[in-house]
Amino acid sequence: MEARLQSIMADVAVSVSELKKSPTSVMNRADGAPVAILNHNRVMGYMVPPETFEAMMDAIDDDVLAAIVKARSGEVPCTEPPSGSPAATA
Repeated sequence: MEARLQSIMADVAVSVSELKKSPTSVMNRADGAPVAILNHNRVMGYMVPPETFEAMMDAIDDDVLAAIVKARSGEVPCTEPPSGSPAATA
């Protein structure tokens, strides 16, 4: 079986054992940067501060909304009110 190389997308990497011993010191050492969590020298996840996570979620939401806007950019807006609405029955 050929071993696959795995990229680590963080400047700080720690083992699960090290993280269990002192999660606060791991985050302090990272100084706000992402931390790769390794299990048997393989990345099993990343840990980021709350502010970074919130910014990532906002960016994802923005991308999703931009895709919706792009998908709908060719739609013709409806100029008539929906049937049954007060404006339609006036």
